[in-house]
Amino acid sequence: MLILTAGAEPQASPVRKADAACARCHAKIMRTYLSSPMANASGLASERLIPGAYSHKASQVDYSVGRVGGLPMLTVRSAHNSGWQDAQPLSYFLGSGHLGLTYLYFVRDYLFESPVAWYAAPGKYDMKPGFAGLPSMPPAIPMQSACLRCHMSGVVETIPGTINRYQDLPFVSTGITCESCHGDSNAHVRAGGKAAIVNPGRLSAEERDSVCISCHLEGDVTVERAGRSALNYEPGHSISTYLAYYVRGGSNLTARGVSEVEQLSQSVCKRTSGDRMSCTSCHDPHFTPSREQRTAFYREKCLACHAETNFAAQHHPENHDCTSCHMPRSGAENIPHVAWTDHRILRVPESPEPAGAAVAAKPSTELRPIFSPGATQRDLAMAEYKLMLDGDREFGAPALKSLLAIKGSISNDDAALDALGSLSAGRGDFSEAGQDFRRVLALDPNDVTALSNLGVMLAKQGKTLEGVELLRRAFDRNEDLPGLAMNLARTECLAGDSASASKTLEEALVFSPGFEELEHLLDGMKDCRAYRGGQ
Repeated sequence: MLILTAGAEPQASPVRKADAACARCHAKIMRTYLSSPMANASGLASERLIPGAYSHKASQVDYSVGRVGGLPMLTVRSAHNSGWQDAQPLSYFLGSGHLGLTYLYFVRDYLFESPVAWYAAPGKYDMKPGFAGLPSMPPAIPMQSACLRCHMSGVVETIPGTINRYQDLPFVSTGITCESCHGDSNAHVRAGGKAAIVNPGRLSAEERDSVCISCHLEGDVTVERAGRSALNYEPGHSISTYLAYYVRGGSNLTARGVSEVEQLSQSVCKRTSGDRMSCTSCHDPHFTPSREQRTAFYREKCLACHAETNFAAQHHPENHDCTSCHMPRSGAENIPHVAWTDHRILRVPESPEPAGAAVAAKPSTELRPIFSPGATQRDLAMAEYKLMLDGDREFGAPALKSLLAIKGSISNDDAALDALGSLSAGRGDFSEAGQDFRRVLALDPNDVTALSNLGVMLAKQGKTLEGVELLRRAFDRNEDLPGLAMNLARTECLAGDSASASKTLEEALVFSPGFEELEHLLDGMKDCRAYRGGQ
């Protein structure tokens, strides 16, 4: 359901409107659910705007979030870049606020994420993970559909061949609607509740747990399986049909966010109970206890299994909060300012590391699948490749070896061929890479990875005009990508087209205004003869 107000752009509808039909029969459930973190996992920026500011010392950039002329706005000022300033109207917030939240904004039909986020623990703004150490302001951060699906409902695919460009709205509803866990409700509503609808509690253990796992498990890396999109997952199916999850050998379960399911699987409670225990054994998806209710609520869950002994009822009578000892909160190293509840449910809690304790051994490069029955060698190869892209360069060689070993079986797998082509190009095997990218383009003529990488390779081989043609095809659909814009501009300049090179960079600056790399290159493109002479 979309909301359209007079004179305004259409907006995604909130849960209270999207699920109004459900509320007619399930009013009590809806009243409690509407105050839950899931129902409020996203929404209109104007509905939850937290005014604040953050100064990033490394880049000398100041960020502020607030209202300007009545509109929610992200304002950016750069002292380093001659006092440059820009402001972007904010459209949506993402995050329930329980741990933190960030904001999304549009430039034309491209969706972006704010580089700063608000964190609940310190009650302040800070840079998003991975941006704190940058010496200059980052470019606009593309918001891909895969990053939306656990905070919004009815998320749609981007325009083919694009990263973060949407034909219409990127999602139908803000928050997590009833259908996100119960499936399509149209027949159920039309029949007045007499037609079947998905009840997770009546599914097989794998299908039941998939409803939670689909958003509450990440592992060290998650990959979409061949020919699958996680956006097509529906309750009642197994999430392993769409995604494969991997963890590194020796990795610390409490050092990363979104690992609750993985931690629970290693608890004595889960291993003893087996399939009888699930996330909903302790959590009610429709109700979140208040701070005052929390201790009694979760103690009752514990005593449901442990009340058979007097020990459980009499254990620490001065402290009825079982979780304070057996499920302590620990910081997630990959997300600043965030503490997660330890779902390993330890009988004897671990002692905190003393100051100056030795650093734990680095996790190995060995990956193993979790909650992913049927995971293939292809899935492993893509997991290794994705980790390499995320900065773990040590996974480059294993990924290449894995992909070469299965090359005969991936001739119609554009994602795997893109990975193989990129790795081959990285080691200088342009013949192999060229074949892989051309095969991808035969499968999908708009594939941005194949178009841009093959275009650069052709330009380096002196085939400048062919390179320009491929890079232009990619850029016309992805005008917001600075790296693509710079590669196209350089190639256009090598072809002697100074005007087109400048226009390309100017277009990219619409999306990342003030981004210094684009600005510096634009200055050098004013005279392509001088630029070519410096190459």
